[in-house]
Amino acid sequence: MKTIIIGPNGQMGRYITACVKQTDGLIPYAGVGRKGAAYIGKDLGTVAMLGETIGVPVVDNLEEVIEEADVIIDFSTRETSLEVLALAVKYKTPLVCGTTGFSEGEKEQFYQAAMTIPLLYAANTSKLVNIMKELLQVVTETLKEEADIEIVEMHDRNKKDAPSGTAKDLGEVIAGALKKELKDIARYEKEGISPREEGSLRFHSMRMGNVASSHSVYFGCLGERLEITHHAYSFECFARGACDCALFLKGKNPGYYTIADALQLGSTNV
Repeated sequence: MKTIIIGPNGQMGRYITACVKQTDGLIPYAGVGRKGAAYIGKDLGTVAMLGETIGVPVVDNLEEVIEEADVIIDFSTRETSLEVLALAVKYKTPLVCGTTGFSEGEKEQFYQAAMTIPLLYAANTSKLVNIMKELLQVVTETLKEEADIEIVEMHDRNKKDAPSGTAKDLGEVIAGALKKELKDIARYEKEGISPREEGSLRFHSMRMGNVASSHSVYFGCLGERLEITHHAYSFECFARGACDCALFLKGKNPGYYTIADALQLGSTNV
């Protein structure tokens, strides 16, 4: 599959480019970067720091390369991803998107796009994070209202949205297992006197250094607690998952697919 990588000079873009090059069934076809960026026109291997040139261009106009592409992988920014989405629909090109921070209205654009193209959206493409969701479903359904539940997430200093898209996904799984809406029970970081609200789900976000990703869910009961945690040592696990998603879309009909579909997991992923 001829693969376009959006933002190949970013931390995720570099890992995705390397992974695409190493994955049977995928070939790097083009990189698409910011308009006017200094690296536009250079070789994708150079821009993604692969240590070699690979004869693949980096352009700043997706329409220059999209017609012959088989799939787009986009882990860029909210604004860029919405532009990529519109062009993917225009040219009917399958799309894997892992960007986070979209509003509810913007998410609706993805659902609408999936009526025209095969689209896989995933806030987190790590296989272990998605197994973590399965575990959270079981624990929450077992404990129900017995536990006080808190989510703590940590990312690099440059991540813009908080809580992370993954933290919200974990919250959705927990809320669903409690048969509640996340918006009704979610509470975010507080200060001063802030006693726990009965039945609430509290989120805490940390941004520091170059932490790739860390998510912990705490189930606190009287006299004991259970912690379910995932740590990503680097962005490689997300890149590998993204490549699995791209391969999954080959030959698929238009539709809104999830990481659960690609990794053949359960149905808790959102």
